[in-house]
Amino acid sequence: QAQLVETGGGLVQAGDSLRLSCAASGRTFRGYGIAWSRLAPGKEREFAAAISWSGGRTYYADSVKGRFTISRDDAKNTVYLQMNSLKPEDTAVYSCAASLQIFAGPEPRAYADWGQGTQVTVSS
Repeated sequence: QAQLVETGGGLVQAGDSLRLSCAASGRTFRGYGIAWSRLAPGKEREFAAAISWSGGRTYYADSVKGRFTISRDDAKNTVYLQMNSLKPEDTAVYSCAASLQIFAGPEPRAYADWGQGTQVTVSS
């Protein structure tokens, strides 16, 4: 199992950008599909983005499409979520998750390893 640590969250203004990072220890991301999922109080969990091990396939929720970009750097064993044009509705705890499937998309049952999350707060 991979140990995942998310960084990069914070408090920003609407329209600002953030880049989240998910770093793995214990194992590399080789062969893992990775996703960024977010959870806000009172709301259902939403998979914002997912990426295949090779990076050739991606998934984006309609709510973030065109604003967020998921990418990975296998040499650094890190997955990123670039978030642009942030909105107050994006406020949530963002967690990265790893799946043994090469690409799992937004299916929560496919993900076995989860990080503890990083808080993103967007003020109006």
